[in-house]
Amino acid sequence: MKIGRDPPMTLHLVKLCVGVSSVEELQASIDFRLDRRKEQGKAAERIHTTRMIPKRAAELLDGGSLYWVIKGNIQVRQPLADIRPFDDIDGIRRCDLVLEPRLVLTRWQPRRAFQGWRYLKPEDAPPDLKGSGDGLPGELRQELAELGLL
Repeated sequence: MKIGRDPPMTLHLVKLCVGVSSVEELQASIDFRLDRRKEQGKAAERIHTTRMIPKRAAELLDGGSLYWVIKGNIQVRQPLADIRPFDDIDGIRRCDLVLEPRLVLTRWQPRRAFQGWRYLKPEDAPPDLKGSGDGLPGELRQELAELGLL
């Protein structure tokens, strides 16, 4: 019998997408930042910098994603590619979350506002929408969600 630690289990993060009002706006922001990085001669990576460093990085990198809360609902996720702790110019410890630039639409799931990020267990994560989703425009989806119909 082998004694030791269990292998990592997939874990996700959930975070508010501050200043963004739709999935389309988030995608445009990602595209713009990737273009700027390319122009600057940097690797074409989607990086989101955060103040806190996840202690459960191995679980997050075992197939985890960052689920974005947009206008009070988880609407989309981005698979995590890497987690890179670093010290900023002022010597403050920070973390770069390296994300796949592609967005995966999810079933909407209401979330109250919170600060920073939170861990999200796989069983609590909303399922992905297949194909292009349900075909509803973002504004209509938002109205239906506010009425409790999504």
